[in-house]
Amino acid sequence: MTSSAPKVPRILVRSAQAAIATAAVADVFRAAAVRDHYLHPTDASMHRSGLVSMVFVYLMTLAIVLFLVGLARSRRNAQELSPGASLPSRGWTIGAWLIPVVNLVAPRGILLAVGRAGSASWDERRDTTLVNLWWAAWVTHALVIVVTNQVAPGSMALLVVAEALMIAAAALVGLVIERITALQNSALGATVPVAPPAQVRAAE
Repeated sequence: MTSSAPKVPRILVRSAQAAIATAAVADVFRAAAVRDHYLHPTDASMHRSGLVSMVFVYLMTLAIVLFLVGLARSRRNAQELSPGASLPSRGWTIGAWLIPVVNLVAPRGILLAVGRAGSASWDERRDTTLVNLWWAAWVTHALVIVVTNQVAPGSMALLVVAEALMIAAAALVGLVIERITALQNSALGATVPVAPPAQVRAAE
């Protein structure tokens, strides 16, 4: 097999991981500021919560862009390494994360498909469990946010649970990114290129 697919750049992976972690930490400050404004509404608290929320949106947007760019590269590598594998389309690989409700279900399957197709070294038990743990933290976080907003917007207990799940989801998806990237780069590095026809004739 000829490997024409480039490896996922480490700088892209590290940037995505750092952006995701930073956005998760920023969400903690955002949630605290919003709760403070809800409980003690003042002009100062409104300004503070608005500023922190804006910073969080910028950071999260950056994290999403970097993550999806890296995922698209990983999908392309997986297709190169396993041409016959069942992989989501390029558009769905990115679009599924941006559609409300769908982004709570489809991403798990996308990550598993890319991981399995990207390397024969994918450990079905360990690596699938890692993806499942991320997915559980992500979905539970979303559900807790909905409950908090609808039932108890000022609840400190629910805020702590929601933000703990956010941090856990960020850490776990960082590990998933690292695992998929390492396996794919190893597989691509082990691929033996086929010599061009001219070189083959010269050798004969």
